[in-house]
Amino acid sequence: MTEFLPNPERGKEVFDLDRSYVFHSWSAQGQISPLPVATGKGSYFWDFDGKKYLDFSCQLVFTNIGFQHPKVVDAIKQQADLLTTIAPQVANEARGEAARRIVELAGKDHVKVFFTNGGADGNENAIRMARLFTGRHKVLSFYRSYHGNTSAAIAATGDPRRWPNEFAYGHVHFFGPYLYRSAFWATSEEEECKRALEHLENTIIFEGANTIAAILIETVVGTAGVLIPPKGYLEGVRALCDKYGIVWIADEVMSGFGRTGKWFAYQHSTVEPDLIVFAKGVNSGYVPLGGVVISKKIADTFNDRVFPGGLTYSGHPLACAAAVATIDVMKEEKIVDNAARIGAEVIGPGLRDLATRHPVIGEVRGIGVFWALDLVTDRSTRAPLAPYAGSSPAMNELVGECKKLGLMPMSNFNRIHVVPPCNVTEAEAKEGIALLDKAFSVVDKYYTGAR
Repeated sequence: MTEFLPNPERGKEVFDLDRSYVFHSWSAQGQISPLPVATGKGSYFWDFDGKKYLDFSCQLVFTNIGFQHPKVVDAIKQQADLLTTIAPQVANEARGEAARRIVELAGKDHVKVFFTNGGADGNENAIRMARLFTGRHKVLSFYRSYHGNTSAAIAATGDPRRWPNEFAYGHVHFFGPYLYRSAFWATSEEEECKRALEHLENTIIFEGANTIAAILIETVVGTAGVLIPPKGYLEGVRALCDKYGIVWIADEVMSGFGRTGKWFAYQHSTVEPDLIVFAKGVNSGYVPLGGVVISKKIADTFNDRVFPGGLTYSGHPLACAAAVATIDVMKEEKIVDNAARIGAEVIGPGLRDLATRHPVIGEVRGIGVFWALDLVTDRSTRAPLAPYAGSSPAMNELVGECKKLGLMPMSNFNRIHVVPPCNVTEAEAKEGIALLDKAFSVVDKYYTGAR
């Protein structure tokens, strides 16, 4: 498919249906105007007017193999012909095959998968497992984080979506490493790593180690800034968990399945977590699926003890068939390798080049196809282009210009995130960077610092 036949009349009907009947997440319902999307293919999607958008957001960072991959679509169709649904208490071919593939991609210590419907309930159940395993109740997590919108997951979240939703108990937040806006007055990655780990250990000590069940962190912080842990940080977290008998939960919902150029982002380190939470990229979001990959030492404790949790659609056949096909396609087409190469050779250099010409770009950071531009009004003070927990005319103008140019960006506060599909081509990546270049030329006027 190269074009979509425009149908503006149907587009208006779709928009009116949405505004009449759909209640949207994270929104004041009367203040939004959702774009009616008609179809997609690869790294692009079309609206009903026939306008084509290059998707540099992967929607919510989940279309890791792009839209409508034919092999995955066919697998869903074949599974629908065979068995559309089945209860979780029986064995199912698609579920077993998906679990086997996921376990084989994880570390040597991981043996089982508990399937959920998405990342939020994945984190919810990982927290439950950690509490049951340790007999403790507290969960430590980053201030800069997002873990989902279920009870414990949103309480573990650090970003402002937590504030009106703090109904779960036992959640404590701490600062993770973020050298560009260091909470520790660090001047190097080494200092940032050392001081961040000291801060974490002090938090453990002052909270009481024997009350802490888990440390839950996004391996690479996603929505809150694409924050890549400095060398040695994950190893330090692992050592602290071992020292104090705490479960390390790696939230890989956004960073997993190729996003960072590895199957899981923690595989850039030399250590393994106890529990791995996944969703999104496991089947490119084609059918809702998430889960927890469980280490042997935790899984074994439930051999003769009931795990008090479950979901009606756990390991749904259509979702699992999509996961099997997605993982197989990613291997066959070397999509994870592509993500690593495109990030190192095209996106990284391209974004750093943009920063030399647009002073509002304060920092470029990322890995694989997981990048963020930290935008500022002054590079010397690093004053953000929009406030924490808010937007600004500059950010609104930038996002609007991107969309006008046919580029769908992902934005959060003062950042633009560059997160195309893992199988994005070199030409598509360069096209997106060229469109960003044009969009930034519109907002350079908001820069007030020395040039």
